[in-house]
Amino acid sequence: MTTGFAAATARTVVAGPAGALEIAASTPGEVRGIALVAHPHPEGGGTLDNKVAQTLARAFYALRYAAVRFNFRGVGASEGSFDNGLGETDDALAALAWARGRYGTQLPVALAGFSFGSYVQTRVAKRIDAERLVLVGPAVKRFAVETVPADTIVVHGEADEIVPLADVFDWARPQALPVVVFPGCSHFFHGRLPQLRDTVVGLWHRGPLPADE
Repeated sequence: MTTGFAAATARTVVAGPAGALEIAASTPGEVRGIALVAHPHPEGGGTLDNKVAQTLARAFYALRYAAVRFNFRGVGASEGSFDNGLGETDDALAALAWARGRYGTQLPVALAGFSFGSYVQTRVAKRIDAERLVLVGPAVKRFAVETVPADTIVVHGEADEIVPLADVFDWARPQALPVVVFPGCSHFFHGRLPQLRDTVVGLWHRGPLPADE
């Protein structure tokens, strides 16, 4: 686990588009960017404390990004009710506005999401200039997941019992988008969370190759 992550994490409640919006922010000593992390489906028990969402936050904390998770409307201390990703997009933008107010408007913004949260982040990416996206177990076919930039990091489990890997390939293929597949891995990455964290950190460090001149 990332040293100091728990101690560097604080919760707050701010004004959101549907009322109160609960946020958990993990602040490294040096902040080089903001990472907004979106959790899985609220009606399936998804919260900002979901283990995959926490793992994404830990990965970005290790990369010296302020990792900002938030509860979608109707979850935890966030007010409102489920809105099929539309209102949840507004929740994400409100959490990002809070983060920019705290950490600075000039910092690069990374968008990361798990399952339903991936869908929301592809919508957010149409509204802001994001540095890069990380989508884990994207809920394609369940929701109208948008197309994404070519440098997006997509990670999926081979044995995903909720979103079949074949569906993700069908979504990624027209975009010529690479997909990192964890062999034998379920939707919730049971037993594979440290590997997921290290994979995201490693791919982020590597980044896209420069174009041929």
